[in-house]
Formats: sequence, structure tokens, C-alpha cells
Amino acid sequence: MKQPAIQKPEDISEVLLHACCAPCSSAIVEWMMANGIRPVIYYFNPNIWPREEYEIRKQESKRHAESLGLRWIDGDYNHEEWLGGVCGLESEPERGRRCERCFTLRLIAAAKQAKALGIKYFTTTLASSRWKSLEQIERAGHAAEEAVEGAYFWAQNWRKGGLYERRNQLLKEYQFYNQQYCGCEFSVRPKSTEIKENVKNDE
Repeated sequence: MKQPAIQKPEDISEVLLHACCAPCSSAIVEWMMANGIRPVIYYFNPNIWPREEYEIRKQESKRHAESLGLRWIDGDYNHEEWLGGVCGLESEPERGRRCERCFTLRLIAAAKQAKALGIKYFTTTLASSRWKSLEQIERAGHAAEEAVEGAYFWAQNWRKGGLYERRNQLLKEYQFYNQQYCGCEFSVRPKSTEIKENVKNDE
């Protein structure tokens, strides 16, 4: 029997969803709510630069959550602390060690927030992006799980099950601001052919 594209833990009814932006959250949240899961949206993205860009993405994420009556939590924005966390990895290419370190820092924060709220599972919209390495995200999620006892990472490829296509539909319906780069100053650099090839390998 063929496994469904999206597989949820059997005992899940609520999840902390680490959200990088509203467009990436939209189809995931819609799927969760249609499948009996109540997401609490946690916006924690200290990697985003400049601050103006951060605020635009934050307000769009909040607008989306409020339109659905969902709880939305604003994580602290401390870009200097984030820079310290990835220090020495600034020249790494996209999908390199800096990205995995960034994912780990953010997902540890998500795991801590989930535990503080008494929510067993956490997951991330990062796994909906074609430009991200799913393997890196999964390693980061499990590292966060190990760092925070009692928090469990729901590893899922959120591009599957038609969600990537639905994301693009909802982007237009909500008229979301759609950013053109990952977030940090180092990701503004042009994407290489190597990244595009790696994306194909992930799909």
C-alpha cells in the first residue's frame, strides 16, 4: 500500500509550527487544520536582514495567522546574536554549513518554545522551500530534539502532496509579500548552478 505524501504522528492534535514567512506557512497550515491539527505559529527568524525586511515578513505572518484565528508568537529579533552563532561561516555557499547552523539555532528555539507551551511536537516551514536542503533541515530538527528533552521534531517534506502548488495559489489569494531571497545578508548573493542541481536531487 502506497504511503501518503504527508505522514503525521498518530498522537498529534497540536503542533508548534516554526514559520519563516506567510507564503511558506499558508498551505501547510491549511493542510494541518483540514487534518485535525491545530498549529501554533512561532515566528523566529533572527537571520533576516535588514530589519525592514524582517518586519514586513513578520507582519505578513501575523496577518495570516489572525485571519485564521490562530495563535501567533513573535520570537525575539537579535540579528547580532545570530551573526555570532554563524561566525566563521559567512563565506559558505547556500546549502553549506552556515545554513545548517542557522536551521539548528532556530529549531532549538522552536523546541524550547514548544516545551514551554506544553506542545509535544514542533516542525518547520523551512522544509517547504525548494532552495533548502531537506537533509540539513532534518539533521537540525533532530539536533534540536536532542537539545530539548520532551520536544519531538516532526520531520516532513512540506513540498509534497500538492502543497507547493497550493502555496503558490494562496500567495495570490492573500496577496502576500513574496520575498526573493532566504533572509540573511549572505543569501542575497546570486544562486549558483550547483544549488539548482541540488534542488533537483531533493525533489
